[in-house]
Amino acid sequence: MSSPIVVNSLRKVYRRHLREPGIKGILRGIFAREYIEVEALRVVSFEISSGEFVGYIGPNGAGKTTTMKILSGILYPTGGEVKVLGYFPPERKRDFLRRISFIMGQKTQLWWDLPAMDSFLLLKKIYEIQDREFYREVNDLAELLNVKDLLKVPLRKLSLGERMKMELIAGLLHQPDVVFLDEPTIGLDFMSQEKIHEFLKYYNERKGKTIILTSHYVRDIEKLCKRIIFIHKGQIYFDGDRDAFIEKFTKNRVIAVRFKKVVPRDVEKFGKILRLCDNEVRIEVAKEVLQSTLQEIVKSNEFEGVFVEELSLEDALKEVFEGIQDEKNQ
Repeated sequence: MSSPIVVNSLRKVYRRHLREPGIKGILRGIFAREYIEVEALRVVSFEISSGEFVGYIGPNGAGKTTTMKILSGILYPTGGEVKVLGYFPPERKRDFLRRISFIMGQKTQLWWDLPAMDSFLLLKKIYEIQDREFYREVNDLAELLNVKDLLKVPLRKLSLGERMKMELIAGLLHQPDVVFLDEPTIGLDFMSQEKIHEFLKYYNERKGKTIILTSHYVRDIEKLCKRIIFIHKGQIYFDGDRDAFIEKFTKNRVIAVRFKKVVPRDVEKFGKILRLCDNEVRIEVAKEVLQSTLQEIVKSNEFEGVFVEELSLEDALKEVFEGIQDEKNQ
């Protein structure tokens, strides 16, 4: 079976109008308008297999939303090839639209003054869902998200977390094969985020749907995505396993050492001291010298225990973004 999403040498160029301030700028814009071209995507290529849950991440302006809008058919690409479920998305064929969903945490598709159920019934008509299938799906999703008793409450009376759960139900009612998620937990408190994570993970595993997630919340990616596609300046910076990303983009490691008595005075020779307390110390060392440092610590008769702390996706992203910031400042 072919991959449901295939992107090859995708490009998107915007024409941006330049205008000087004041009356002179207005008149010049009317009679001699100037433009510059902004390359939002440059030769982007990747494939996503059926059932994958992929984190599509990068700094602001990297091209994430542009890619998502092309994949969902909202934008037309400047060049390259893109196929989603065998369709060219910008053609927006009816059968294609019935098989995808684009759920955005910052935008709602539900009626503000009406109960969510009324909006669901409208979507039932739009997607031509059979009665039995519709009510079964609503009940299943509402039960998973613990909002069955809120289906008849006007949307404006729900909390932000409850509204986001209704948005998820609305986006999944027609059982799409590919789901595009854009900031699904934005503005939510910790517990609401956890509930959304649990639901999305369960839904992906149970239904086997292909899901692409963009989010600035690291926990969203850590909790849900095994594969990461990192985009920067319209180009793919990394595409692979989450753990491989962490390994590649972290320069240092942290060692926690416990000594039998007190921490030796010369302990700083091992690396940068992050914390020192009684007979324990945390030391940061370059990953290239990690093994030699451990061997040197083990040789000491004074040490009692040593532990290399695991690095997180947040650690890796921090270093990547710091590198990007350094590029801007140069």
